[in-house]
Amino acid sequence: MWDEKYLVGQNLPNWRCVFIKHDPYKLVQQLIPELSTIFPLRYRILQIIAVSGPVGRRTILDTLDVSERTVRNETTLLMNQNLIETSQKGMICTEKGYEALENLKEVFQELSGLSLKEKKLAQLLGIEKVIIVPGDVDADESIKQHLGKEAALYLTNIAKKEQKVAITGGSTIASLPKFLSPTKTLSTLTFVAARGSFGNQMNLQANTLVSQFASKCGADFRTLYLPENLSEAAYATMSEEPVVKEVLDLYEHIDIVIHGIGTAKDMANRRHSSEEILNLLKEKNAIGEAFGYYFDEFGEVIYRINTIGIQLNEVKNSPQIIAVAGGSMKAKAIQAYFKNAAKQTTLITDEGAANEMLQSSTNELSL
Repeated sequence: MWDEKYLVGQNLPNWRCVFIKHDPYKLVQQLIPELSTIFPLRYRILQIIAVSGPVGRRTILDTLDVSERTVRNETTLLMNQNLIETSQKGMICTEKGYEALENLKEVFQELSGLSLKEKKLAQLLGIEKVIIVPGDVDADESIKQHLGKEAALYLTNIAKKEQKVAITGGSTIASLPKFLSPTKTLSTLTFVAARGSFGNQMNLQANTLVSQFASKCGADFRTLYLPENLSEAAYATMSEEPVVKEVLDLYEHIDIVIHGIGTAKDMANRRHSSEEILNLLKEKNAIGEAFGYYFDEFGEVIYRINTIGIQLNEVKNSPQIIAVAGGSMKAKAIQAYFKNAAKQTTLITDEGAANEMLQSSTNELSL
């Protein structure tokens, strides 16, 4: 069987290339060597406009570090092919542009080298799947939108009717709802807050986000309006409250968990942890954090807060887990978490974090 993929050519809007089943991308590159440079650049420009639009040329210049002339030429070509159009606020992606991005996604991942990195990283972390978006959140905050888009698409693809989906908080998870819309499946889901509340940013709390997920999907949701960090006595008392117990019982039947991963230092500061806890984390070389658990570089739990929320064993029992985290500065935290994470996890990350993890592994092997 032949598999046909349609590419936007360098000059011809309807240029078509037939890929045969044996090393299709290598064969195309032999025929058109410049494709490996032209195609990823053009795809990235269209992707930036699709995710962040309306945008001006300056946004593309700052993100891709290319010349103004290059951006002008490429956007003019995309406009001539009706893949983008201009508005008073800037450039936006057309329906045809969105279709091109989706249909050519596999080609882009292959030609840009991301497909190979995804396979290597999944093997390194010992998990089911890795999806890498281009860029680095630490260098460009807008990459979080790309992470959110991929995570939303992945959720849409794997979700089944009537499933329960646990959601944590954080700025990366907050980027997902924008890219969700009602479907016959998503509208039957129940989104459950996986954590209580902490910090002062209400828009990033799990309770706020589950209502946004549900609103965008036309689905149901359950909240957990309790402080995340409780004393032993308060934890024992609140766990028996009927409203709280209802949510706790749901955690034992969660089908999909969507969560972020943080660095230990940042998460401890966000929780306004005591000096004693900060010293403990430093002394025991805490690297990463997820679900209120702090990990060292070997993935060992060195401290956990008393929290009413989904517990690590309940996460591991969930059939599907989606971890969304990016940025080269988070690479060590992500790697630490996956030392003992559930194998059925899909990691959605960026190239900055992926490169750091792969390089770290190479350095370790060379020692």
